[in-house]
Amino acid sequence: MPNKVVLDKMSIYIPEKRQAQKLVERLIKFAEKKDRSLNYVTVEAIAEYLERHEKER
Repeated sequence: MPNKVVLDKMSIYIPEKRQAQKLVERLIKFAEKKDRSLNYVTVEAIAEYLERHEKER
């Protein structure tokens, strides 16, 4: 099996059933309100999600 490469970039696909939630638009609005970049709030959201769910194991 080939070695896995750790990436420092990613793109995401929003499934059609989630598009009605306007996730990207909400993230943009939140980032603007907090005077942060979209990347910053996305990384923070991922980090918080992992912290919360990794404790469940």
